[in-house]
Amino acid sequence: MRIGMVCYPTFGGSGVVATELGKALAARGHEVHFITYDQPVRLGSFRPNVFYHEVRIAQYPLFDYPPYELVLASKMVEVVRQQNLDLLHVHYAIPHASSAYMAKRILAEEGRNLPVVTTLHGTDITLLGKDPGFEPVISFAINQSDAVTAVSTSLRSDTYKLFGINKDIEVIPNFVCPAHFKDLKGQDREQFTSSDEHLLCHISNFRPVKRVVDVIKTFALLADRMPAKLLMVGDGPDRSAAEREAREQGVDDRVFFLGKLKNPLEALAISDLFLLPSESESFGLAALEAMACGVPVVATEAGGLPEVIRHGVSGMLSPVGDNEQMANHAEFLLAPANLERFREQALQRAGNFAIDRILPEYLGLYDRVLSPEAID
Repeated sequence: MRIGMVCYPTFGGSGVVATELGKALAARGHEVHFITYDQPVRLGSFRPNVFYHEVRIAQYPLFDYPPYELVLASKMVEVVRQQNLDLLHVHYAIPHASSAYMAKRILAEEGRNLPVVTTLHGTDITLLGKDPGFEPVISFAINQSDAVTAVSTSLRSDTYKLFGINKDIEVIPNFVCPAHFKDLKGQDREQFTSSDEHLLCHISNFRPVKRVVDVIKTFALLADRMPAKLLMVGDGPDRSAAEREAREQGVDDRVFFLGKLKNPLEALAISDLFLLPSESESFGLAALEAMACGVPVVATEAGGLPEVIRHGVSGMLSPVGDNEQMANHAEFLLAPANLERFREQALQRAGNFAIDRILPEYLGLYDRVLSPEAID
């Protein structure tokens, strides 16, 4: 197949999943064309069957804001025509699904049927979905897609609740590529902690929904009970609040704010426990990557997290905002009698989300939208 892959080219979960999916498809002989405004960060160097088409946005004095949606639709049409694509797989509802609909209608005038698969990832629904100004466009774009997937049952339910959707939404979860975790070279653990201390980790974009101040509060409770250090990986609007909380809690000498790392898996590779006290998570890709590193997770019961983390098996779950219970769970998991067992169980759980298990679900979906019955 020749597949157009449309995504945000960033470190966010939707961009990471789209890029890794495209690379996995290319490794199996399919031709994948990424269409976005910058090269995806996980794409890497040259590889067979992978092509990148840049969406260039011209600046005109007439526009206060560049019309990216229109330029993206035009680029989709151009790539489909030149590369004879079989389908478009767009990640994130807007502007990608709405641009794909426009491209599909333009190509239909030429007698070309172009199936569009839309994958919903989270904030396109749970954040933008709360803005009534976006609702008509998101609902229309989803309903006009030939197939729609969501990364969790929780996200599917939110989509039906927030929008007027009459399409079936298939749940295909996010995934990890086990090869990325083999022989993973982490940073030197000794530069952060001594042999008798535990090392905890949090990775996010430090937005309010991630509740990074709760990470500090939970860690401070735990640090009163056992020697420990904390790695804070990422950056964003709540970083200053988290740094201030660390000072107020008297743990600032035990918390390392590392900023954005090119490969955050290196921090996970040296950690004992991952903290994720989010207000909302449509899936929780960071939690899955932690488990794939053999790192148990202490998280909230928010959104799709219970679909990823098995409570009492690969980690522990708590109500949102219950820092005391999260600290209790962390203390339990880090106990010598428990940690190695939970490390192994986290690895086993992550294996259920390996790319080799998830990729056939997407291939089956592509086959269905390309079947003569679907085209008719």
